[in-house]
Amino acid sequence: MNSTQFKSVYDLLKKFPDEHNCIKHLESLRWGKLVISPFDESSQVYKCKNNRYKCKNTGKYFNVKTGTIFEDTKIPLQKWFMALYVFSSHKKGISSHQLARDIDVTQKTAWFILYRLKYAFNHANFKVINDGEIEVDETSIGANYKNKHTDKKKIGTQGRNTTVKSAVFGIN
Repeated sequence: MNSTQFKSVYDLLKKFPDEHNCIKHLESLRWGKLVISPFDESSQVYKCKNNRYKCKNTGKYFNVKTGTIFEDTKIPLQKWFMALYVFSSHKKGISSHQLARDIDVTQKTAWFILYRLKYAFNHANFKVINDGEIEVDETSIGANYKNKHTDKKKIGTQGRNTTVKSAVFGIN
């Protein structure tokens, strides 16, 4: 789910109106067309009812949430998706109180969701090498020529001249 494809929470809810659509989306993201057991990758997988699967080699049941931040929660995936959208759209983060109001859950539940989302965003598997667009910028920091005292003005200190200014370079 790429949060840039949604302009609002309303667009998100149109794409994921119920739990079934959320589960199907997660399955396509995680497995594509071939379901792989999280317990034994070489094992055959049987589809069971209620969006569950069974690993033949281990005999364990699993679903699309197994091994993810959504595992062992009763919070609907639609609320998780809304929280992910809201969390990733705020540049400086969001408080659990605000998230609770935005997605209509208790503050304690919102804190739990934020904890799991922050864990996921800081996990090594989430961090990938940036092969997209890179921004580069530079500037000169120092006193402005016109604001200097007349006895401190020197010839050649305007603009990007670095005799009295420091060059600053940034990459994002």
